[in-house]
Amino acid sequence: MKKIKIFDREIQDGISDSVSSQASIAYCSPALLVEKGDTDLSLTAIIASSDSVDKNTDLYYLESVLVSTNWNGNDDVFLADATWSARDTPVDKQFNFMHDENDIIGHIIGSRVVDAEGTSIASDTTEAPDSFDIITKAVLYNSWTDPENRVRMENIIAEIKEGKWFVSMECSFAGFDYSVIDEQGNQHLVARDGESAFLTKHLRAYGGTGEYEGHKIGRALRDISFSGKGLVSNPANPRSIILNSKSIAFSVDSSSFLGDLKMSDSKVLEEQISEIKSELTQANETIEELKAEAAKAEALSSEIETLEASVKEKEEIIASLEEKVSASETQVSELTASLEASETELTANKSELYEAKKREKDNKRKAALVEAGMESSEAEANLASFEALDDEAFDSVVSLYAAKNIIVAEEVTSEEAADEAQASEETEEAIETPEEVFEDVVSEDATLVVAEKDEAAEAMSARAELSDWISGRLNN
Repeated sequence: MKKIKIFDREIQDGISDSVSSQASIAYCSPALLVEKGDTDLSLTAIIASSDSVDKNTDLYYLESVLVSTNWNGNDDVFLADATWSARDTPVDKQFNFMHDENDIIGHIIGSRVVDAEGTSIASDTTEAPDSFDIITKAVLYNSWTDPENRVRMENIIAEIKEGKWFVSMECSFAGFDYSVIDEQGNQHLVARDGESAFLTKHLRAYGGTGEYEGHKIGRALRDISFSGKGLVSNPANPRSIILNSKSIAFSVDSSSFLGDLKMSDSKVLEEQISEIKSELTQANETIEELKAEAAKAEALSSEIETLEASVKEKEEIIASLEEKVSASETQVSELTASLEASETELTANKSELYEAKKREKDNKRKAALVEAGMESSEAEANLASFEALDDEAFDSVVSLYAAKNIIVAEEVTSEEAADEAQASEETEEAIETPEEVFEDVVSEDATLVVAEKDEAAEAMSARAELSDWISGRLNN
C-alpha cells in the first residue's frame, strides 16, 4: 500500500502526523432501493439480473451513489482523472455496519459510471468524462441462522425502506494537490511539492480555514482506492456529496497546474521569503541566546574544572584515609583475635592457679587435721566438709579437735591406770582377804581414787560438748 509523501515544510508546520494519519476519508450519501424488475438493471455484467435476484432471496440488494467528481462540503476534491482511475476499486469490498470492520453485513457486487444526465458510460472508455458519478450496488445478508442476527437484519432493512439509514463511502489515498478558486471564481490546480507545501496547513482537513489570500483552497485527492462502504444511521457528513446544492463542480482540466492563477509565483515566493526571514530572525535570536549560554557555559566550565580538581584532591584524601581505615581495621581485627586468645589463655591459667591454690590449701588443712590427731584417710574425706570455712574458723576447728584428742588421751590413760589398779587388786585378793587389803589404806589414798573418778567424768562431759560444738560449726 502506497504511503502519502510528507514534505519538510509540513514537518516544520507540525502537521506531518495529521497528513500521514488522515489518508482515508468517508462520505455519506442516501441509499437507493432496487426492487425486483427495476428497469435500471441493464448492466448485467456488473449488476445481478432480476432472475438472479429471484434466485438469491437470502440477499437484500441496494444501490447508492458512491462518489461524484466535484468539490464537496469538506473541501475535498475528486478530480476526474483520479476518480476515473479508481472506478473499479469498490467491487468485492466490504459493506459493514457503522464503519466497524468486525461487523460485516454484506459486500459490494458491482459499480458503474454515469454522466451528469445519468447516462451510463462504458467501462472500457479510455478518456474520462469531465464530470461523472460512480454508483455501486451492494447486497446485505438477510439469511442468518442466529435468531438475534435475523431479527436485527429484518429491522435494519425495514428502516432502510423508511429512509432512516445512509451509506457512507470509504476510501484511502496516497497523495494530493491543491485545488484553488480565486476571487473571480476561476479554478486552478497547484501541484503539491516542496515549494508549495506551506499551503497544507491552510487546508480544513489539517486545521486550516480553507482560504489563503482570498483564494479558496481544497484538497485534490490522488492515487485513490475505494475500500468499501458502511451503513450508518448518523452520518459524519450529513451534507450529501451528490445532492447538496452547495457542492461546487470543479471542472478544471486536472492535467493543468497553476495556469493564470492570480495567486502568482511571486506572491508565493514573497510569502516564502517572508517566512524565511522570520525564521532567520528567530534563528539569529537563537544564535545570540546560544552565544550567551556558551559564555555562561565557558565560565561554568572554568568553575567546573576548579571543582573537579578539588573533588579529585578530596577523593585522593578519602582514598588515603580509606586505606588507613582499612589498615586500622585489619590491626584491630588482629588485636581482637590476640585479645580473645589471651583471654582464653588467662581463663585457663586462672583455672589452673585456682586448682593449684586449692590443692595447696587442702594439703595444708589435711596436714593440720592429721597433726591434730585425725587419721589421714579421715582427714582426706572431711576436707570437702571444711571447704566453706575460712582459715580462722578452720584453725578453731583444728584447735578444738586437738584439745578433744588430748582429753580423750587422758581418759584413755586414766582408764588404763584404773584397769592396772583393778588388776593389781585382783592379784592381791588372790593372796589376801579383803579385810587385809584395806587394813593399811589411809584416807589420802581414798581421796585420790575419788579424785580420779571425778576427772574422768569431767573429761567425758568436755568431750561431749566439743562434739556438739564441732557439729554445730559444720552445720552452719
